[in-house]
Amino acid sequence: MSNSGTVVSVRGSVVDIRFDQQLPPIYSVLRAGADKQIVIEVLAQLDAQRVRGIALTPTQGLARGTAAEDTGGPLLAPVGRGVLSRMFDVFGNAIDRQPAPTDVQWRTVHRAPPALARRSTKSEIFETGIKIIDVLMPLERGGKAGLFGGAGVGKTVLLTEMIHNMVGQQEGVSIFCGIGERCREGEELYRDMSAAGVLPNMVMVFGQMNEPPGARFRVGHAALTMAEYFRDDEHRDVLLLIDNIFRFIQAGMEVSGLMGQMPSRLGYQPTMGTELAQLEERIANTDTGAITSIQAVYVPADDFTDPAAVHTFSHLSASIVLSRKRASEGLYPAIDPLQSSSKMATPGVIGERHYAIAQEIRRTLAQYAELKDIIAMLGLEQLSAEDRNVVGRARRLERFLTQPFFTTEQFTGIKGKLVSLDDALDGCERILRDEFKDIAERALYMIGAIDEAKTKAKAQPDPKPEAEMDRATSTHES
Repeated sequence: MSNSGTVVSVRGSVVDIRFDQQLPPIYSVLRAGADKQIVIEVLAQLDAQRVRGIALTPTQGLARGTAAEDTGGPLLAPVGRGVLSRMFDVFGNAIDRQPAPTDVQWRTVHRAPPALARRSTKSEIFETGIKIIDVLMPLERGGKAGLFGGAGVGKTVLLTEMIHNMVGQQEGVSIFCGIGERCREGEELYRDMSAAGVLPNMVMVFGQMNEPPGARFRVGHAALTMAEYFRDDEHRDVLLLIDNIFRFIQAGMEVSGLMGQMPSRLGYQPTMGTELAQLEERIANTDTGAITSIQAVYVPADDFTDPAAVHTFSHLSASIVLSRKRASEGLYPAIDPLQSSSKMATPGVIGERHYAIAQEIRRTLAQYAELKDIIAMLGLEQLSAEDRNVVGRARRLERFLTQPFFTTEQFTGIKGKLVSLDDALDGCERILRDEFKDIAERALYMIGAIDEAKTKAKAQPDPKPEAEMDRATSTHES
């Protein structure tokens, strides 16, 4: 039997509805309006006859007294082979100007995370082909990695490059979830993936910036429901890319404010930790397959003590921190090697040699960071010979860890490079042994494997003596 109610109040996206027969349960989806186009999700039962919901679509035209229909179930997402190579919104509607897929099942977006007994406990490395990530902060297969950074430091570019590098190697399925992102980014990504020929194993789900907070809040759950189908039913590995997890928290904050909840620190919702955990805990390795997740995290005003960044940090196995200072120096990808970390970087997982090289790189870069103040005040020539060697090594390492990206070829004019872990480790080890002491720093900038540096150095002989070049740089830095 249909369960009908009547709208009693509309305040922006918050709608109160009266039901005389039966009260719909929490998370039920209601439809209202002339042609039932307005979708409302129940979030609170106010009393024995009234529920309060948040509209997932704009509420223009909705008025008091309008009839509302209980659909009898929660929000559903399409799953199955038919969703591959397609683009969807939060309701499972195709938004790529193609007919709706037919061979799909519909499942609720509110699902429990896998039980602990079903989770896999083995640790494997997930290679990305990006030198600085593979060497210093290796990602975990079936783990969660976060790309942290303020506005304009390259989170989306790095995420797109990872898709490009991984989708070619990965046998499984890639799912891209855009939460509160610009339509331009979605359109560009669709075109790039189509041109790269990887669309047949990819699904895209978007909740755009202009959509109501309720839709942006639920789009992550819809994408995860699709990912869980491929992991649990088809036993395939899934690469889940989320851009941007901060917008999920922001949408939750808007929903919480609209529902009249008392805000917590810095205006965030009091339930932020729970809501984020409900989403993150579903991303897991099981005995049947793995969901590897890479998430961009916007950091408001570059403040890493912001509650959104702090709560997200606790869920991740690797944190990749992007630095505005490195971006201003032209060191791309602008990853801060001393702030970034990975739980995989232990001798038991990555091996003794890799661990030793990574620790030596960090030590060298940390020493250089300490010496920068002395160089700025007194100049490079006031340092001891050993310290000057450390500075030379660190600067060469910084330049070697830059890399041209496939996704930025059209802007930079430099052909993208994919570098294996062995090549990256070999290059770092040879720089630490001072093998490239007499080669100009710029020969190591924006190359792939280390042997390209010698070729580049021959093609572009450096007119300046090394010490003079360093002195000029130290003056610039000061």
